[in-house]
Amino acid sequence: MAAHRLRPCVGRLFGMGPELGSGRRAYSAFQAFTEVLRLPSKQLTKLVFPLQELHGHFVPGSRPDLHLNIFHPSLEDIARAESFFTASARNRIEYLTSAVRLDHAPDLRRPEVCFIGRSNVGKSSLIKALFSLAPEVEVRVSKKPGHTKKINFYKVGKHFTLVDMPGYGYRAPEDFVDMVETYLKERKNLMRTFLLVDSVVGIQKADSIAIEMCEEFALPYVMVLTKIDKSSKGHLLKQVLQIQKFVDTKTQGCFPQLFPVR
Repeated sequence: MAAHRLRPCVGRLFGMGPELGSGRRAYSAFQAFTEVLRLPSKQLTKLVFPLQELHGHFVPGSRPDLHLNIFHPSLEDIARAESFFTASARNRIEYLTSAVRLDHAPDLRRPEVCFIGRSNVGKSSLIKALFSLAPEVEVRVSKKPGHTKKINFYKVGKHFTLVDMPGYGYRAPEDFVDMVETYLKERKNLMRTFLLVDSVVGIQKADSIAIEMCEEFALPYVMVLTKIDKSSKGHLLKQVLQIQKFVDTKTQGCFPQLFPVR
């Protein structure tokens, strides 16, 4: 699809009807990743490597290729990565600003990663969990779909800027197309897009249009499967297989490995 033909499709996006908290509230679950490392092996795998844990439920000899080892950080790697999101005097993590259009966005030199997904997919909950060790950062989570109405920018130390995009689909902002499409297409320092898909319902029509947009703009993106704790194991396995097949056969810019989160 040519770029000039993409806008009508994207316009339909807004017409379609993690467990860790922020700040010290997160400590009731796990104070830090060092706490997770003390868990029994089976529980540790389920929490830290959910895709690997799911793979173990397939019948031996018929296990599909879920690309488990393309991105397979060690526990030490994950522990070091935690420091990126741990606020300190030398590693400032903070909300920067919000924008309704790209020309209102701050001119930042740091690399940017953005999170995008359907309304009520759990995007704000995931971002809130990422900032659980930065108690000063407030990420509002609402049970009502379409809570995020602007492009929100968060500074993650000297490393990068995390960008929270408005949700598409039900109750999306009226100017969603101008806001999101322009950002994805023209933001020069956008390095990676995390596209969230509800694992309970799988890839919906609105998700397909968002995926098409990432493909059209040649964006490197990752598919994150949310709410993996909200359905039975059998249903989740079925969804994972369908989504993995879609990624393998229908995409070019999507990272081959899926990233499930609860």
